[in-house]
Amino acid sequence: MVQIFETSIGGKKVSVEVGRYCEQANGSCLVRCDDTVVMVNVTMSEQPRDGIDFFPLQVDYEEKMFAVGKIPGGFKKREGRASDKAILVSRLIDRPIRPLFPKGFFHDVVVIATVLSVDPEISPEPLAMFATSVALSISDIPFLGPTGAVHVACINGKYIINPTVEEKTNSTLSLNLSGTKDAIMMVEAGANEVSDDEMIQAILFGHEEIKKQCAFIDDLQQKIGKAKKEVTFYTVPEDIQQAVFAYAKSKMEEALQETDREKRKVLQSAVEADCLEHFATIYPENMREVKDSLSNLVKDIVRYKIIHKGQRPDGRKLTEVRPIWSEVALLPRVHGSAVFTRGQTQVLTTCTLGMLSEVQKLEGLDEETANRYMHQYNFPGYSTGEAKALKAASRREIGHGALAERALEPVIPSEKEFPYAIRMVSDILSSNGSTSQASICGSTLALMDAGVPIKAPVAGCAMGLIKDSASGKVAILTDIQGLEDFLGDMDFKVAGTEKGITAIQMDIKIKGIDEQILREAITQANAGRRHILNKMLEVLPQPRTNLSKFAPQIQLFNIHPDKIREVIGSGGKTINKIIEETAVKIDIDDDGAVAIASVNGVGDVNRAKQMILDIVKIPEVGEKYTGKVVRILPKVGAFVELSQNKDGLLHISKLSNKRVENVEDVVNIGDIVEVEIIKITPKGIDLKLLQKR
Repeated sequence: MVQIFETSIGGKKVSVEVGRYCEQANGSCLVRCDDTVVMVNVTMSEQPRDGIDFFPLQVDYEEKMFAVGKIPGGFKKREGRASDKAILVSRLIDRPIRPLFPKGFFHDVVVIATVLSVDPEISPEPLAMFATSVALSISDIPFLGPTGAVHVACINGKYIINPTVEEKTNSTLSLNLSGTKDAIMMVEAGANEVSDDEMIQAILFGHEEIKKQCAFIDDLQQKIGKAKKEVTFYTVPEDIQQAVFAYAKSKMEEALQETDREKRKVLQSAVEADCLEHFATIYPENMREVKDSLSNLVKDIVRYKIIHKGQRPDGRKLTEVRPIWSEVALLPRVHGSAVFTRGQTQVLTTCTLGMLSEVQKLEGLDEETANRYMHQYNFPGYSTGEAKALKAASRREIGHGALAERALEPVIPSEKEFPYAIRMVSDILSSNGSTSQASICGSTLALMDAGVPIKAPVAGCAMGLIKDSASGKVAILTDIQGLEDFLGDMDFKVAGTEKGITAIQMDIKIKGIDEQILREAITQANAGRRHILNKMLEVLPQPRTNLSKFAPQIQLFNIHPDKIREVIGSGGKTINKIIEETAVKIDIDDDGAVAIASVNGVGDVNRAKQMILDIVKIPEVGEKYTGKVVRILPKVGAFVELSQNKDGLLHISKLSNKRVENVEDVVNIGDIVEVEIIKITPKGIDLKLLQKR
């Protein structure tokens, strides 16, 4: 039976339709807001996957080009690999719902959000997140939601839910937010150096709207939701866990006292090997449960020490940042390079400058068609000591690159200030927590090393959380390392300048955080970020005043659009001749904007620019030119090249004050002469000879 329910999100009417389509999915809905339509289907496998220790959730956000009336590019003319934008939205959907599936639930769950129609003023992304929560809540899949989701903008201090394109353009904040009625689950934001309080207020404002969505979905579930399937959740038998804890606890506590990571790993491995050998004959059929008990033991010990004793695995205080060192200009032929090291986390970032024609071309459902500032992040296996072959960028790598890009974008100079396309590449050399924030720090140094006049340096710091469910006691950790991230409850990344926040990303493993924890984490991150910034600026306090000699020298100027054809010439003959003679690159836009670039210095750029200006210049009587004789008409005169596609006639009578019998008696092809324009007619330009050089 078809049923339609209506609600309001950010003052806009939203309808939820169920029962008409996709009846074999475990849960399905069609969500509409004006002309934007998103369909979400969720399915679950009948049986859990054998032998896994993670929840196999797969989320795909499908961008259908027909939704905006476009035919896909490429030979096949069909949607291919998901765009980076689609992957990032898939991650936005995934992150807040993943912690809300029951522990020990190992059935495959697949979420497919398909964008069917797009009104340019109504973004499909927050609707897809909302629709996912609806589909899961009314399905028979075990899910501890619902969640709500919004996009928050800020214009002149006023917060807006799910803004239009124009509102996004004028906003100082782009915040994607998801949560339950009680807590925040996911934060993803880019901002123009907003204050801590402004960011907190935006999150709290968005959460009020989320509460309304959750109430709506709760009501929907009561009315039409399916009964949740009875499934078996994996658990470790209590007797096995108690036996393992009794045997290994004191030994593991002693091993975990070691603060040096490598030594601790050796000691921990020895305890684990001893424990597995001991229980191999006692529980021969339950060795997986024994291993999981050991993991639970390590988690309990580490978390207890942090919460109740304030002792971190490496001996740091809760607010202490690991030792930092950096270097710049380590790669001589690269336009800008830097290594940023914090503890055992190390990243190499390079900056490459190019012409604006080298921007990243985008094909998607929104209006954006090109990306001038690009940030790419690579996480090779050797960064964690693993023997893994290189593969295409993973979703995680794309997500971390986008976070770094978002953090630095507010400080990148405009095209007018700095007419370059900018590509940053962060290669993780060593990983032990918070590599995305290290890539932001390394990128700031690489940009400054390249001479990019950024508005302010940016640093990032990752915060962690350990929350004791029994006592409610909380420990917030500055600059988390890998073990704290793995065993903790939150990964909260905050990047910004001395002035304010430029990016935030928060992932939660528990059922959300409240306002008090949010405020404490952001305040503590501010102190950590400033400490890191000071360490970075000791190496390079400001952008270099000159670009690398290997970077292209670029000049921008404008010509009248009507003159573009003259500059290009028939079949590109004129512009190709300029390029051949000066060894430069030239881009000309339809509006007459010209960019000239050369890696050989500014001299060739200036020469090519002058050639173009000579072509577009409207000659006037009395002007003097220096040109080459390119053609001779016996008894008539010589043609002199005034510019790339403009000649003038030097009549035989104007070669001298005396009578000249033959043109060749005065000038020959190839001679350089100085001439003056004496007449301009529709037929051409008449010259007189001033001197021969």
